[in-house]
Amino acid sequence: MRHAAVSEGAEHHPAQDAAPAEPPLWSRIYRHRLLDGDRWKSYTPRDDDIVVCSAYKAGTTWLQSICALLVFQSTEFPAPLSALSPWLDVPRVPIDEVMARLDAQAHRRIVKTHLPLDGLPYHEGLTYLFIGRDPRDVFVSLTNHIANVRSEIRLPDGRPPWPRDEIPVDLRAFFRKWLTTPGVPGEQDGWPAWSALSLAETYWRHRGCPNIHLFHYADLKADLDGQMRRLSAILGIPVDEARWPGLVHAARFDSMKRNALQFGPSGPSTIWLDPAAFFARGENGQWRGLLGEEELALYREVMTERLAPDLADWLENGSRGSGRGE
Repeated sequence: MRHAAVSEGAEHHPAQDAAPAEPPLWSRIYRHRLLDGDRWKSYTPRDDDIVVCSAYKAGTTWLQSICALLVFQSTEFPAPLSALSPWLDVPRVPIDEVMARLDAQAHRRIVKTHLPLDGLPYHEGLTYLFIGRDPRDVFVSLTNHIANVRSEIRLPDGRPPWPRDEIPVDLRAFFRKWLTTPGVPGEQDGWPAWSALSLAETYWRHRGCPNIHLFHYADLKADLDGQMRRLSAILGIPVDEARWPGLVHAARFDSMKRNALQFGPSGPSTIWLDPAAFFARGENGQWRGLLGEEELALYREVMTERLAPDLADWLENGSRGSGRGE
């Protein structure tokens, strides 16, 4: 039985109806200093698993946190979010250790990934939740993220998470490089990470599947209560109206920032200069005033060349756009 089907009372979302329900195929192994798609070969699914998906800096932790609030029906988690909901792709901890901890969980599991959909195993019983965001804000948030990582941090292979010596100091030059330089073989953009654009396309292409659901950062900002109710219905978790206001309040961006050690990745502050800064400003339109006419013209050219108009519109606007959903 497909656990991920939207239950009665779930908000209708036309974006899900706009594509045929063709199931995705795991057809590629993605590799980056922060990604190893091979690690998913060790994953043993449970039929009610929740997989939270995004490129990066698009609200992944926010959506993970909301899932955890709904699963536990509490604002207090039994462990930090990063322990409850591991990032399976990152080659930081041996995959056998990650899976042992994940398999020991008796509650409904929440797994995080930053892989494209064609780099993941697909199971009909799982619920796949993709969250998108305006790519320009994704970039700005990425620059804040990189600046907040301690310079002495190293991955198991001895490399730093980000090649800071190669990153342009000028933000506009960095943006141009992000739009035109691949960080993963076979892609066209995204350096020093991977392509947020092509990754979004892999989920958008299969949005007609009943267990693949699209969320948007701007929609969470505009109507957190409504989006949480939609997610609750998707997950088949009844809304307890007595607890609901507290859960919604805990999911607010300012609440999460105040409780960064519970909600933020990696729990302890050893990775971050400032754990609370992981959440930065959490606003839409952060790119305004930072990018110039040359950068915005290049951005528009790239978006037109690489994405379908409805996807580009949805990424920039969420359900307020013409290609997506209310």
